[in-house]
Amino acid sequence: MTEAKRGDNVKVNYTGKLADGTVFDSSDGGDPLEFAIGSGQVIQGFEEGVVGMKVGESKVVEIPVAKAYGERNDEMVIQAPIEQVPPDLKPELGMRLEMGGANGEVLRVVVVEIADTHITLDANPPLAGEDLTFEIELVGCAAP
Repeated sequence: MTEAKRGDNVKVNYTGKLADGTVFDSSDGGDPLEFAIGSGQVIQGFEEGVVGMKVGESKVVEIPVAKAYGERNDEMVIQAPIEQVPPDLKPELGMRLEMGGANGEVLRVVVVEIADTHITLDANPPLAGEDLTFEIELVGCAAP
């Protein structure tokens, strides 16, 4: 049986957990996740965990922060004057927004504080700073 390798198109069922066992994502009840190994569509540690698996095989992969979403970066927490909030936007704590970055990129942010004078937005990935554990089952593998 062929092992999954770089360039292969794979399908996996998975459950992702934080260090305390909290499930943060799962394909359970949905379609398997499909991606090409080496394409950068998923985090590095997840790709590395799938390499070498055979169809029908299941395993648990521990992914350290550095191979997941990286460390939290305090420079990615942005404060802006409340006047810069568009008048039609009614921000709420935890609200996810998209805004234009300095280089034209789209930043996904979360509202973490609303004050009379400013709003604070966090552009860190939600799972930054977290070690992750994935239960992975390879259900399909095809060469490109």
